[in-house]
Amino acid sequence: MQYENPVLLSDYSDPDVIRVGDDFFMVASSFNHVPGVPVLHSKNLVEWELVNYVLESLPFEKFDKVRHGEGAWAPSLRFNGGKFYCLIPFPDEGIYVSETADIYGKWSPLRPLLKGAGFEDPCPIWEGGKCYVVFAFVKSRIGFNSKLAVFETDGDLTRTADKYRIIYDGTDLAPKIEGPKFYKKGKYFYILAPAGGVRTGWQVALRSNKIYGNYETKIVMTQGDSPINGPHQGALIDLDDKGARWAFMHFQDMDAYGRVVHLQPVVWRDDWPLLGDAGDGNIAGSPVSGGDYPVDIATGYKIEPCDEFDGADISKVWQTPAKKGLYEMRHGLKLNCITYPRAALSDLPQLFLQKVQYRNFSVSARCKLDLRFDGDEAGFVVFGREYAYVCVVRREGNNYIEIRKGAIGGDEDETLARSQLYDEKYVDFRLSAKFAKPDKLTYKFSLGGRAFTHVFTASRGVWTGAKVGIYARSTEDSVGSATFKYFRVTCTDNRVREE
Repeated sequence: MQYENPVLLSDYSDPDVIRVGDDFFMVASSFNHVPGVPVLHSKNLVEWELVNYVLESLPFEKFDKVRHGEGAWAPSLRFNGGKFYCLIPFPDEGIYVSETADIYGKWSPLRPLLKGAGFEDPCPIWEGGKCYVVFAFVKSRIGFNSKLAVFETDGDLTRTADKYRIIYDGTDLAPKIEGPKFYKKGKYFYILAPAGGVRTGWQVALRSNKIYGNYETKIVMTQGDSPINGPHQGALIDLDDKGARWAFMHFQDMDAYGRVVHLQPVVWRDDWPLLGDAGDGNIAGSPVSGGDYPVDIATGYKIEPCDEFDGADISKVWQTPAKKGLYEMRHGLKLNCITYPRAALSDLPQLFLQKVQYRNFSVSARCKLDLRFDGDEAGFVVFGREYAYVCVVRREGNNYIEIRKGAIGGDEDETLARSQLYDEKYVDFRLSAKFAKPDKLTYKFSLGGRAFTHVFTASRGVWTGAKVGIYARSTEDSVGSATFKYFRVTCTDNRVREE
């Protein structure tokens, strides 16, 4: 069976992947969005399903409000002593850990491992009954980067460290090194990490026979002639208990599509892992466009973006940009018009958003309106640093359709179009989205069968790709609501290719 890269054309930034028995599990960054730190499952590293989240909410009071780009950065996942451990850095608070014996179940409350601002990308390794955690530094918080450090804790990760040791300075050989992942194979400890920056960087491997070094350095993957830029942060994965077969997963920055996930083959030469297509020599590999399944099994797993809102709960694909969104499942997804007096949509906590999953696609969403007071509003949004949305808003006792655009940090959204009075009980939001190179996503909004459209080029969010979603709000206290009956996403890649 053959696969094509990216295996996940969706914004699962900073992926870390492990194998436990015959199962593979992935975690990824979620930043300020909740639930936080998605957990994905696969049997073959190609087909993935979204099965859980580590965090129901973010544990700091400031995240009751929208804090774009903050929150849970670049987690790592490991299995040791019958437990899964997820180490999660918060760039302003420190490095924390959650654990569980059941990765599909509830995770423990976060506890600190290293407090302070400026730490990112932690990854643990166990040796001699202790646990050692490698991590990198956030220049905007601590004043420097390009270095890796290690701190020590106990084997159960219950002790908070009060110091760390710099173990590698990549200023000359691996500038901007970050995202380190700890491994041990044979006589060596290895650290795999990206260097050179997200869009134009490369992968390096460090090795030493001691945890604290000294570490040798080798570049193990570059973009080469591949169109896959970066290639950035990821995970080295053993495919069997013998340590004979390996794979590597990493992300590629695709602008509005987000940081999509690729799968690469791995070969070991002279005790170095070479990633991607490494030819016959001992030089760095380059990303491949696809290949054979690493595990020859088909599961049909997929992350389903559609939601009929007909169950006891909403789909796991939905996240909100601050504290957990409030809703009821009552003949659909009922969103009350919560009070949000700001004119701009950019910091509304009650945005129900999901990631883009296809290059080309269409969306249709039906909404039953129960807008009671002036200022009540329900809408459909394409969200990023710049965003656009279609909404039905109540003004002077009547409903109107409006198309608006805005930007994160803006004071007021701009109204681009306004309809005549809209007195129907239901509204059908529709959009079509088309890939426009390089990595641009062009959306076309429309309302029902009416000739009421707007074309908009999406932009990335703060450390994320663009997202699509729905909401309800009001400028005053209100009992109004909007009940969404379905949210249907259709992949149109084949249709576009045929054109």
